[in-house]
Amino acid sequence: MTEVAEPATADAVFPLVRSCPFAPPPAYEKLRESGPVHRVKLQSGQEAWAITRLEDVRQMLTDPRFSSDRFNPGFPFLTKQGRPVRRTNFTASLINMDPPEHGAARREVVGEFTVRRMKALEPRIQQIVDEHIDAILAGPKPADLVSALSLPVPSLVICELLGVPYADHEFFQVRSSTLLNRDVDQDTRVKAVDELQEYLDRLVAGKEADPTDDLLGRQILKQREEHGEADHDSLVSLAFLLLIAGHETTANMISLGTVALLENPDQLTIIKNDPGKTLDAVEELLRYFTIAEFATSRVATEDVEIGGQLIREGEGVLGLSYSGNRDETAFENAGELDLERGARHHVAFGFGPHQCLGQNLARMELQIVFDTLFRRIPELKLAAPVDQLPFKHDSSIFGLYCLPVTW
Repeated sequence: MTEVAEPATADAVFPLVRSCPFAPPPAYEKLRESGPVHRVKLQSGQEAWAITRLEDVRQMLTDPRFSSDRFNPGFPFLTKQGRPVRRTNFTASLINMDPPEHGAARREVVGEFTVRRMKALEPRIQQIVDEHIDAILAGPKPADLVSALSLPVPSLVICELLGVPYADHEFFQVRSSTLLNRDVDQDTRVKAVDELQEYLDRLVAGKEADPTDDLLGRQILKQREEHGEADHDSLVSLAFLLLIAGHETTANMISLGTVALLENPDQLTIIKNDPGKTLDAVEELLRYFTIAEFATSRVATEDVEIGGQLIREGEGVLGLSYSGNRDETAFENAGELDLERGARHHVAFGFGPHQCLGQNLARMELQIVFDTLFRRIPELKLAAPVDQLPFKHDSSIFGLYCLPVTW
């Protein structure tokens, strides 16, 4: 067991910019090849342990001795602005909770995201996608796929699921983008949090007065039946988490997946010829991009050994999910896009107790979008070279700011 390790050199300070949109930073491969666990420096000034291999990342994410509590002093933040400010009215959301509170809170809402319930949403999602593709075909060329399809589809879906008026989508999209931007100063970040919380506080209060048939309304009725009253603050925190996570991740995967498919026509032909393979394609695209790679950060609450390295209580850990998803010991030819790979053991949705609650919804949205887009616009192509596209190198969730396409 190695008990002491020197921090990585300056060229491995995290976060690292993706020099190529289709591959992790080269430093990831160097770290993974030289060992499973490394001490690294963060732009926040902290030092943390970086776990590079899939098996070890999965082990860490299922070990209860690693905490998700963002307010723990040892929790690793990538930038100085990343550490949250504890608000007097703050109620922990699922992403910040540890057992046993996390399990109880997740059980309250997990029934809203079953495969069966998601399947019931399929016709409406198909309708939303078709309507937006209708508008693209009726509009000018080139079109920006981000504003015309990638962003509005998941935004509409999550708004309808939660019971949030879609007319307010620009309000929450602007503020969620602010929260995810690593270059934003703390005052701006706090202002965005406060404005979103105030908005959702009013929304939940309205539903408490008159429960509606949507996720938040059903949660209010369920909590009243089981506990005598609804927990207002926890519902605001839940809405906050789901509203941001429910549209940002899927929107960026739609854009990135479209670019990857257009740049790999042999792979695109696979799903054009056999839509039954689109679900496998979605899994591979999720693995290939791993857009929320630092959502798997944790802090040790006890001394733990991972990959032969002793991690002390209070030390931060980065489960480098992007590195794990390109681990050659877990995925043969891991650097290649192979839509027929059929591998679902990636950690693009995380792993263990905190695995993404909305993963079934995201998979279905992506499947419907890719099948419909390439069926209805078979001649779709990029209207700008890949190296000129505005990728989100400054965001905690990788993606594209715009995507010009034509046909």
